[in-house]
Amino acid sequence: MGLTGSESGRRRVADRLPTFPWDRLAPHKEAAAAHPDGLVDLSVGTPVDPVPEAVRAALAGAADSPGYPATYGTPRLREAIAGWLERRHGVPLDPAAALPTIGSKEMVAWLPTLLGLGPGDVAVHPELAYPTYDIGIRLAGATPVPADGLAALGPRRVRLVWINSPANPTGRVLPAVHLRKVVEWARERGAVVASDECYLDLGWDGVRPTSILHPDVCGGSHEGLLALHSLSKRSNLAGYRAAFVAGDPELVGELLAVRKHAGMIVPAPVQAAMTAALEDDRHADEQKERYRVRRELLRGAFERAGWRITHSEAGLYLWAAHPRHDAWDSVARLADLGILVAPGDFYGADGGGHVRVAFTATDERVAAAAKRLAALEV
Repeated sequence: MGLTGSESGRRRVADRLPTFPWDRLAPHKEAAAAHPDGLVDLSVGTPVDPVPEAVRAALAGAADSPGYPATYGTPRLREAIAGWLERRHGVPLDPAAALPTIGSKEMVAWLPTLLGLGPGDVAVHPELAYPTYDIGIRLAGATPVPADGLAALGPRRVRLVWINSPANPTGRVLPAVHLRKVVEWARERGAVVASDECYLDLGWDGVRPTSILHPDVCGGSHEGLLALHSLSKRSNLAGYRAAFVAGDPELVGELLAVRKHAGMIVPAPVQAAMTAALEDDRHADEQKERYRVRRELLRGAFERAGWRITHSEAGLYLWAAHPRHDAWDSVARLADLGILVAPGDFYGADGGGHVRVAFTATDERVAAAAKRLAALEV
């Protein structure tokens, strides 16, 4: 009989990780699904609208791709990335400083490892944050430190600083002056700043989020900076796993060198689809308008039912709190209406009074949620 992992002394990677948070939501999902009119799932935020026709055509047109694709991506894809960043966000970028990735979650999870972080190294992430920042730091064997104020870190030697604006789950947008201070702080200490900008296109009510790579933030130099972007929300490509990282040419070259060895390659048809998506802004504007309508309907319905919306000025979520319910009480109360939302403490202890409400469901399901919430209007 062979030895078990614990008996042989083998350290399991899974032992360094917390329980997968979404497993805790399963009973509430089951309760919500029992509603006579069916489940309205506003918890995860997965796209439900069609993939743009031009993007599907590009994918199909590249389907006959028998050879290995380039880890670096095609030159046209890198040019499309640079063109989109400058056209939409005022970021000048050398196409050589862009690299496609297999979705953005993959890069969030593996960036600390790819940058060589390990035991004894410290990496900072926001106090309320996408859980994968913490997971990726733990996978590298480094120490995660949740902190919104860098001054409180004291003399610790920080190797990596994660920022997320617009933020998941809160929808908070950091102004350029705040981002600039983070960049200056990190450069003084030789730390890399990784900015998760997956929701950069999705500012609401006149809010225009700023990239870490914008000249107003970085002073015209991308040294020590990486920005992560995804086409999942902008172009409904979550199923394609289509994303990219851009910024410091030296850091991007370092990531490319390691990813070549590791076989982290975006498939050629997906690269073609990404190129088509980034070269076309019309479909993204149309999709944003769909989200705007759903956002306004849900925001009004939740507020009339007693929830208060905080931040939420960008992204695809409402950050909602009820004066008489904590996060899990809100989850349970809404599940009774057949509506599933995410408890705020999935994203950090400070989220215990909030729930995150995605407005990525179909028009019909969003309308159903608003109708059900009317029964709770105060």
